[in-house]
Amino acid sequence: MTGAEAAERILHSSGIYDVSIQRVAGQLSDHYDPRTKVLRLSDSVYGDTSVAAIGVAAHECGHAIQHNKAYVPLKVRAAIVPVANFGSSLAMPLILVGAIFAHSQFLIDLGIWLFSFAVIFQLITLPVEFNASRRAVARLGETGILYGDEIHATKKVLGAAALTYVAGTAASLLQLLRLILLFGGGRDRD
Repeated sequence: MTGAEAAERILHSSGIYDVSIQRVAGQLSDHYDPRTKVLRLSDSVYGDTSVAAIGVAAHECGHAIQHNKAYVPLKVRAAIVPVANFGSSLAMPLILVGAIFAHSQFLIDLGIWLFSFAVIFQLITLPVEFNASRRAVARLGETGILYGDEIHATKKVLGAAALTYVAGTAASLLQLLRLILLFGGGRDRD
């Protein structure tokens, strides 16, 4: 069974028939788009029959299932995407302009607040990703797509993928703490 075939079986066994599955170019470009109800699988997942490809396809189905069941953390994450994107793109330029050129604590603080929204987005992403993987593994077993050792291997692959989110979030939290310690509070800096 290919990643695309597994995705279709998982979606249908979950009562979801209005999500289309499309092939998308690139590596690690797999994602579910809730706005258009499209599950996009990369070339390395769409037509591949490996346990890893099926696991990734199932994980993306987990997001479609979350959307179908109105999973609250997914809804919250979707609601703050614009603010998080805005914050992550403007935070550092504002901090640099405020610190180097304008000597403006207001710009620095604004930059730190904007960066905070990007960190909040990452924090909300953690339960969304872990839940999608949990749903994926459950559906793979329930549908009989994978068995025993294959399920265990899929848990390992998805667990490793989730750790990248944990590492990214930890790095962002440390960066936020660093910014606050360096620039926050409006204290005098010599």
